[in-house]
Amino acid sequence: MCAENNPLLETSIYRDGAVAFEKIEHKHFMPALEKAIERAKKRIHTITSNPAIPTFENTVEALEISSDAVSHISSVFFNLFSAEADESLQQLAQKISPRLSAFSNDVLLDEALFKKVRQVHENLSDTLSPEQRMLSEKTYISFTRNGALLSENDKATLREIDEELAGLIPRFADHVRAATNAFEFRVTDENDLRGLPETIIDAAKICAEERDAPDAWVFTLEAPSYIPFMTYADDRGLRETCWRAFNTRALDGDHDNREVLIRIVTLRHQRAQLLGYDTHAHFVLEERMAVGPERVLVFLDKICEASRTVAERELEDLKTVQRESGRDMEIKPWDTAYYSEKLKKYRFDIDQEKLRPYFKLENLINGIFEHGKRLYDLAFRPIDDVPLYHPDVQVFEVTDTKKNQYMGLLYMDFFPRPTKRSGAWMSTLREQGLQEGKIRRPHVSIVCNFTKPTPNKPSLLTFDEVRTLFHEFGHALHTLLRDCTYTTLSGCNVYWDFVELPSQIMENWTLEKGFLDLFATHYETGEQIPETLAQKIKDSARFMAGSQCLRQTSFSLLDMAWHTTDPVQIHDIEGFEDKATRKTQWLPREAGTCFSTSFSHIFSGGYSAGYYSYKWAEALDADAFELFKKTVCLIKKPHNAFETASFQKEGLSIL
Repeated sequence: MCAENNPLLETSIYRDGAVAFEKIEHKHFMPALEKAIERAKKRIHTITSNPAIPTFENTVEALEISSDAVSHISSVFFNLFSAEADESLQQLAQKISPRLSAFSNDVLLDEALFKKVRQVHENLSDTLSPEQRMLSEKTYISFTRNGALLSENDKATLREIDEELAGLIPRFADHVRAATNAFEFRVTDENDLRGLPETIIDAAKICAEERDAPDAWVFTLEAPSYIPFMTYADDRGLRETCWRAFNTRALDGDHDNREVLIRIVTLRHQRAQLLGYDTHAHFVLEERMAVGPERVLVFLDKICEASRTVAERELEDLKTVQRESGRDMEIKPWDTAYYSEKLKKYRFDIDQEKLRPYFKLENLINGIFEHGKRLYDLAFRPIDDVPLYHPDVQVFEVTDTKKNQYMGLLYMDFFPRPTKRSGAWMSTLREQGLQEGKIRRPHVSIVCNFTKPTPNKPSLLTFDEVRTLFHEFGHALHTLLRDCTYTTLSGCNVYWDFVELPSQIMENWTLEKGFLDLFATHYETGEQIPETLAQKIKDSARFMAGSQCLRQTSFSLLDMAWHTTDPVQIHDIEGFEDKATRKTQWLPREAGTCFSTSFSHIFSGGYSAGYYSYKWAEALDADAFELFKKTVCLIKKPHNAFETASFQKEGLSIL
């Protein structure tokens, strides 16, 4: 297809250049990308052929803006790939990812370009601003860490590795998405629904009708279906069926990820060694707060040691609850959520399903926006004059009311569908910073998989979903509030083990009565959440903290194991996983299951050798929020009244 009249290459006519989703077809992506790469290479040739002495402006800054169109097209594509990818778009990723990788190598392995970048780096002008000096430093490091100093033979090898990786990573994601979508559990006997809340039963009925099974109730592996089923279903055998399906995703059959996984870690290891690093983890962590894998492992060992005793005590509590319920048998993984909920209800007199009526999604959105207003003087106005990639999406214009300044666009997409990957995330359709000669404001997207509304009820969230939205809102604020000149330094382009701090610190607010009062009203009666119930939420915040901490540490250790081990030594994925996580196991491992084959964060996301960042940032956020409480009033109320927060978060200051 010709690149002419391609909406991905045309200037958008919509508000602030919003993406023209209604005009974009899958056939537009490759021609647009090829044209954008061609333009970028011409700009780079202008840099390398310039006879003038290399300067920040004619080299580093010129390179920074040389591939704006490439960045725009790839951002649009990968946002759709995560949130609205049918089979044809998934297949297209197998072409686009390698093409982008090849272009990146064309830039970073360009000897003439690197020579000029190095000259600027070695002769930095005293007149440069701190941001300009940082961009120069990061640009130089980007070249040296990605092969600029290699021999021509090694550069060719690096290209081959990167091109193959670029195809494998989206394939891993495709397999996980397909395996998740492939499983459904159809209940035809109403007795099998015992224990499940009405909201979950209603949602399962809607899911069944959508799948042409009106006489059944359908449960899936999507979080809003899977988690409540594991938490409330009385039938232990059915819980085991669903648990095993979830924990064998992409392990066998048409969507088997084992070979893909091994090939990814093999190529990452080869790439790191080619560049002079012991392992992929050493390569990644050189540009992190943690600096190296040794420090990460010490950090994780301390967390494991601090958590294990607590987790073992929690397991004994679950066994007691099980025995008292008349079922004296070995606790299995498909039992933990079920008995944890019963123990929580007994210990704190709190029922997660009884909280749902206070957490209507629309009210929560208004609440987080009010939070943004009170803390950051931000206003969020719904708009309907920009195109959407799906009818579920909402868009808001964000402004700084104090400065009367436009801050960006915020897209929000909340409900699961087969074309969306599982989980929740924040991404950018456009970064903040210099693009095509102008400083642009960001376009940010929050994507989640929350409980859907039913014909009888609006979307009523669990408390965990409330925290998830606030977490992602923290990421969005991190980007929306940035005021940089260069996109490379903007938004979430910070050390990866810092990037979770702005999001996790925001979760603290969900335990503050003053914040809950902004949105937590009963969807039917309008009653504000009672003080006693809010206190129960706070009191139960640390419930099962030991086992939850061990679980996250387990994922972090597994990530580090995959990326510090020579893959030649790995012959059995399940056995390798078992050994890597043994110190964090509080229940015997179930044979025939494997988490690694669906570990999207590290094999198709950006968290390889970086999953520890969640716990690292949690330690930071505990200290940061404590300092915040001591120095700032937390909740602004009308008429300039204030309420002082009393939240005490358990944290490990062991960095």
